[in-house]
This record gives sequence, structure tokens and C-alpha cells, in this order.
Amino acid sequence: MSLSITTLRNTKPRAKPYKLADEKGLFLLVQPSGGMLWRFKYRTDGRDDAGNPKRVEKKLGFGTYPDVGLKDARERRDEARAMLATGLDPADQKRRAKQAAKVGAANTFAAVAEAYIAKNERDGLAENTVRKRRWLLRTLLKSIGHRPIAEIEPFAILDAVRPFEAAKNEEKAQRALNFVGQVYRFAVANQLAMSDPTRDLRGALASPKVKHHAAILEPKKVGELLRAIHGYEGNPVTRYGLQLSAMLFVRPGELRKAEWPEIDFEAAVWRIRAERMKGRIEHVVPLSRQAIDVLREVQGLTGDGRFVFPSIRTPARPMSENTINGALRRLGFTNDEMTAHGFRAMASTLLNESGKWSSDAIERALAHKDRDIVRAAYHRGTHWAERVEMAQWWSDHLDALRGGVPMVPTGS
Repeated sequence: MSLSITTLRNTKPRAKPYKLADEKGLFLLVQPSGGMLWRFKYRTDGRDDAGNPKRVEKKLGFGTYPDVGLKDARERRDEARAMLATGLDPADQKRRAKQAAKVGAANTFAAVAEAYIAKNERDGLAENTVRKRRWLLRTLLKSIGHRPIAEIEPFAILDAVRPFEAAKNEEKAQRALNFVGQVYRFAVANQLAMSDPTRDLRGALASPKVKHHAAILEPKKVGELLRAIHGYEGNPVTRYGLQLSAMLFVRPGELRKAEWPEIDFEAAVWRIRAERMKGRIEHVVPLSRQAIDVLREVQGLTGDGRFVFPSIRTPARPMSENTINGALRRLGFTNDEMTAHGFRAMASTLLNESGKWSSDAIERALAHKDRDIVRAAYHRGTHWAERVEMAQWWSDHLDALRGGVPMVPTGS
């Protein structure tokens, strides 16, 4: 006889536990304490102690009455019976679901992202790259950081990055979305998520507007800039940094973090370690006579420390990333006219316009990564002699522009 609501309401505890049977294996276990527990009894395939096949009786809990009503208990029983009909053990499925929920709760987006960033550090990614990824994670913590990574829907990710787009910061929105995708690919590789939901969001955000670093590109104005740098009356180390920015046109971070062991005065080269390069490949910079002279001057001021351009606050840290830009502002050049990064565009433009140097040599000097790995390896070697000659020509040309005279001929 099946149970009824009336029977359940009138059920009283006894001195010993007892059962009230419903149907199809469902029953209510009444405890002396008054607790009433739904149980489902079923048989499934198993093995005895000797390893022989046998039918095994099992019980599965569905919760307590009245939290789980009679109708709900029967629905759960029917779901369990449906599993049995397909050969699945409902108790095993429940245990796996519970374990998956536990794992999911531990593997929040924030926890997986932290593991991914830690791997970035072990892989030797640039300090600036790691710092930017930590910053992106902080911007996402409130929206999706606490959620299990395997349960975050594509629309939730889009909602997390939309505010940046709404604030007209399309680049930040795109970077945040790209970072989420990187974390998910790491999660998939480590079996913490089934797939990367950001794949379904391609094209959902507005394309960021390309922002070029301001740079002076006209030879006459370049001469004015160089004369201003030559007359800079601030910290002499900063003035030398400005001069080498123009001569060597490396990335600002590569210059300010330059270390004395990287400088080989005898060979006239500066070897920037791969871990400090954007492309993660060692970059060798040929040094002109003028660059050597400037480095000798700097050596007299900072040569007893680690960094060529140390911080004014502590020699244990490199020059601030704002120092060169700040010096340009003090010289009267606005952020729309010239930036520390603009020295690269200035060199690239004038070197290409000179018609004296191959585009491959110029690209190698700029440390732009060639997407063709075989071609990149070949060109690193074949353009060295041209780059050495170009480095000296470029410094001579800068001297000529500073003096207000036309382009000087190559020294070859």
C-alpha cells in the first residue's frame, strides 16, 4: 500500500527506527528522534568477496520529510529507476555529482586564473605581462571570480567585460575577454573545464580603435627634439636615457631595465635576455661609437650597481616607467607630440625613408617577431652586418639632424 499525505502527517516516532513503505522501492525511515528520512532500495550488478558477479542491494537517500515532500520523493525515485534502466548506478552518479560540485567549488575562476598566472611566472613571461594579467584578474573578481569555472556561461563572461566597453574602453574590454579565454584554455588543458566559452563570443565586442604612440617623424622637428634632449638640465642619467632611446630605439621597458652585465663594451653589443623581450627571444643590439660614449658616461654614475638606469629612490630597482615620458613633458613635448615609445616609430620611419637599409634589417633592429620561425632564424644571422652598419649610420644621422644639417652618407 502506497503512502498518503495523511499517513505522513500522522506518523509518530517510536522507541526504535521503523519503515513506512511506499512503492517501487521507496520508503520512509522514521527515527526515534523524530527525523524522517526518504530512502530508495534497489538492486544492481556487483561482485561478491570472491569477485564473482552477483546482484547487490543498495540504498539511496533522497533527503528528509517534510523538506522533501511525497511527490518530490517519488520523482527522485523515478529518476533513479530511469538511470538503472540504462545500466547506471544512481548512487554512483550521486557520489560523482557531489565530488564534481566539490571540485567545482574549489576551482573558481579566480583560483584557476591564479594558477595560470603562476605558470606564466614559471615560464619566464615578462614581469610587465604578468602584472597586467594580475590587474585584469582583479577587474574580473567581483563579477565571475567566485564562480566555479566549469559553470560560467558565455553571457556571464560578456556581462563581466561589457562595462569596459560601455565606458568607451574597447581595448580594455577586448583584453579582459582575451584573458578569460587564456584562463579557460589552461583550465581545459588541466581538465578543470570542458571547453572555452569565449569561443562563442568572438565578434560580440566592438573592435578597439588602434592607438598609435605619438612620435615626431619630420627630420627638422627630430633635430629640434635632439637639441632639446642635449640641453636637458634635469638628472644626467635621465638625459642619457633620452639619448639612448633615440640611438637604440628599443622598447622603453627594455631600456630602463638594462643591466650592466648585458653590456659588452669590447664587442660593442648589448645582449637583452630572452625573458626580458616581448617576443621571448634574445635581442642583440649593436652599439655605435656614440652609444658607447654615452654608456661610458652613465657607467661613471651607476656602474657600481646592477641597473644601467636605476631608480632615483633605490638602486635595487630600475628607472620608473614614467621617467622618460616625464622628461619629454618637461622639455615641452606634449603626450600628443612625443612619447618614450615614439622613438621606435621615429627610427623606423626615417630609416625606411632613407632607402639605404632593407626592411628586414630594420624589423630585426626593432625586434619585431617574424611569424615564420624558419625565416626568423635565418634573418637573425644574415642581417647582422647590415644592422651594425645601420646602427652607426643612424647615430651619425642623429648628430647631423641635431646640428641642423642634411642626412649624412653611409660610412661604407
